[in-house]
Amino acid sequence: MGQLSGLDWGVIVLYFGLVFGVAVWAALTNRKQGDNSAGYFLASRNVGWFVIGASMFASNIGSEHLVGLAGAGASTGVVLGQFEVQASLAILVLGWLFVPFYVKSGVFTMPEFLERRYSPTARWYLAVVSIISYVLTKISVTIYAGGVVFTALMGIEFWTGAIIVVLATGVYTVFGGLRAVLYTDMFQALVLIGGSVAVTAIGLNEAGGWTTLCREAGPNMMSMWKPFNDPDFPWTAILLGAPILGLWYWCTDQFIVQRVLSAKSQEEARRGSIFAGFLKQLPLFIFVVPGLIAFVLAQRGAIVLERADEALPVLIARLLPTGVRGLVVAGLLAALMSSLSSVFNSCSTLITWDVYRKLRPGASEHHLVVVGQVSTVILVVLGLAWIPFMRYISGELYTYLQSVQSYIAPPITAVFLLGVFWKRVNAHGALAALFTGFILGMGRLVAELLRDNLNGWLYTFATIHFLHFALFLFLLCCGILVIVSLLTRPAPDSQLDGLTFATARGAGHKEAKGTRISLAFTLVLLGIVCLVWLYFSPMNPF
Repeated sequence: MGQLSGLDWGVIVLYFGLVFGVAVWAALTNRKQGDNSAGYFLASRNVGWFVIGASMFASNIGSEHLVGLAGAGASTGVVLGQFEVQASLAILVLGWLFVPFYVKSGVFTMPEFLERRYSPTARWYLAVVSIISYVLTKISVTIYAGGVVFTALMGIEFWTGAIIVVLATGVYTVFGGLRAVLYTDMFQALVLIGGSVAVTAIGLNEAGGWTTLCREAGPNMMSMWKPFNDPDFPWTAILLGAPILGLWYWCTDQFIVQRVLSAKSQEEARRGSIFAGFLKQLPLFIFVVPGLIAFVLAQRGAIVLERADEALPVLIARLLPTGVRGLVVAGLLAALMSSLSSVFNSCSTLITWDVYRKLRPGASEHHLVVVGQVSTVILVVLGLAWIPFMRYISGELYTYLQSVQSYIAPPITAVFLLGVFWKRVNAHGALAALFTGFILGMGRLVAELLRDNLNGWLYTFATIHFLHFALFLFLLCCGILVIVSLLTRPAPDSQLDGLTFATARGAGHKEAKGTRISLAFTLVLLGIVCLVWLYFSPMNPF
């Protein structure tokens, strides 16, 4: 990318100033409201729907996510947008199915909810698996992407850029807690969307408009639905396997659900989820479409793309005027910092609430807050210590590390989903499903690494599409959960009070004031999803 101008740097400095201004306000607010765990970890459970929805969106979108979607648009077309569109459906499941149980139970974390529904062992399982996966995947990916962003777009040396983003994000996360994360996320979501819209609008103008873009890209690039034998995105995997991962990520992962736990009411939590669902319709148009634009411009010879992942940086370098370029770089930094602050805060919450507090149940509120801050500092240090090792991880192995999340998701989705629907499933069934799923998932990961040396059914096991594998693993875990539960003694209803539909007993599932408005917006969102699916299909009637 070309050199940033003085105006571009001014926009970036202004962005950092505003972010830290919001973070300082959040930290002072925490101090005024008292030094307590609910204030630090859940923003005093007093957050409105707009902040919740914006934070869910900003936390989800990282720099690597943004660059990767544009790269996918340049190489395979709009098909990867399926994951973004489907996310809206999973978020609606969070808002309508899980939110009433989460909010009314008053839990701080997802492992805590699993303990109430099943057993302390289930809580330990989810806490340990989540913390390890956060450190090895989410934190490492985001830090690595931060170094790349600073190098590619700002001309700052990789290690310097990575250290700057880790320290800057860590500072306001340590002192401001979830409140600082939520409100900086809200601001960063606006910057991220604004910068991405600028890239899309200028790029569409350069390409000759939407109609020209669609014609030159071709029907294959403009279709979200690929045939069953497609090696990368068969429609069966997208339609049946992807929702399993979506439900795990959006409905059971502390990284996301902590935002709805901070809501001032059940209805605010639901509306925040619905708002996030609307925002998740944007990535297809403002992240994937720029990749399509780069593909068309490369076909014309207007730009040169050596690799698909260069689509976004090349567009930024070649098309954006001074000032706008600084806004887009600020948007990339917003995506980076919002994801990193969210994982720092969520991981420190798990360490404090599900590990330390279980070992020291008598710890005071102030002590828990200090532990949360120290945990965040430790995570920052671990992130910095991890940076030198990133150079030894090949791109292939790096991809496999990320796939860990795909293999741990199905059993967790199974125990949460069946757990609220059917009171008969118990702790014995849950643990059998969780540990069986974990062993098979890790076995698949090892088999992938060794697949060139395998044959027969082991080779099939190692090479079946990961989304098909996720579906099969989910169904297997559901079967194990049900069978083992039926063969063992059920939990008493007193233990399950308010944790399943059958034992809700007025736990917030009656129609609340304002629910009709939420229902109306839900139907609108479902209509938008259907229209997007229809428009980007081989049978496009428009």
